[in-house]
Amino acid sequence: MKLSKEEKALLDSVENGEWETIPDIKKERKRYQEIAKNSLKKDERINIRLASKDLMGLQKKAMQEGLPY
Repeated sequence: MKLSKEEKALLDSVENGEWETIPDIKKERKRYQEIAKNSLKKDERINIRLASKDLMGLQKKAMQEGLPY
């Protein structure tokens, strides 16, 4: 199987023992899910005027980050 440069770096890191097991992973996963849920909560509405060029830039950046603009 051929690995990308990034995949190879990750594999080398794991094989070198650089990763640690998280104690109580279920608790940590739930904690981070709550953080993500709260950071994406939409509870306020605002209206602003932007130049079309700026809006397109924001939409592009949001798409790259995997977020709704």
